[in-house]
Amino acid sequence: MKFVLTIFLLGCIFISCKESASTQKKNNTSSEASIWADSTAVYQTDDLIIKRLSEHIYQHISYLQTDDFGKVPCNGMLVINGHSAVVFDTPSDGKSSLELIHFVTNELKCDITALIPTHFHNDCVGGLSEFEAQDIPIYATTQTVELLKANGQIFSKPIKEFDKRLTLPIADKTVYAEYFGEGHTKDNIVGYFPENEAVFGGCLIKELGASKGYVGDATIEEWSETVEKVKRNYPKARIVIPGHGTWGGTDLFDYTIHLFKN
Repeated sequence: MKFVLTIFLLGCIFISCKESASTQKKNNTSSEASIWADSTAVYQTDDLIIKRLSEHIYQHISYLQTDDFGKVPCNGMLVINGHSAVVFDTPSDGKSSLELIHFVTNELKCDITALIPTHFHNDCVGGLSEFEAQDIPIYATTQTVELLKANGQIFSKPIKEFDKRLTLPIADKTVYAEYFGEGHTKDNIVGYFPENEAVFGGCLIKELGASKGYVGDATIEEWSETVEKVKRNYPKARIVIPGHGTWGGTDLFDYTIHLFKN
């Protein structure tokens, strides 16, 4: 009887150890997955986060304090090729914009050859003066420049204006900015880098699950149609960065289209 009891106890201990090891392995796997999920963050402070999404594409995230929505994370896109960089939208203020500029020049060893704001709101141009101070060329649509001036923006240097489409070299490749119609604002444009099929939708594009957000300057009746044009132009987009929230793929186009059809 003692022998049988001993064997039983040893068996229980073995099973318990095996289950414990299995649980530990599962926990380790979960922990590793969490680490990998955060591995795209290459720079982070209280004011600015920079995430690497692909070989050439980075997402910069800063924060804007608003009356209606509280502290809002705001996205921009950074395109790197060779020793050149193009920035879509400034971070939300001068401090975080200067951080971004220092990261690109000092850490990535790149020259910022262009800043392209995607519309006239402060979450896109809050750090404009810092880019001007660094003599970084700024490209904006004529509509955006007019709206900025109407809202009291003073430029210390001339802005390079374009109408509806901009094509810019970045080392041996090309970035694009294009106007497809009204939506979040009358002047909203999107950025595109074909090498990684990356689209920066700005505030024209919503993250999955988002509400309509601020629509004080919106043309709601045209918003869905404008995004449908974007989707038709970039049907193979693999990286789609919205103005706020989590990036994704073309499902963000579909979500935004549906959101403003209802």
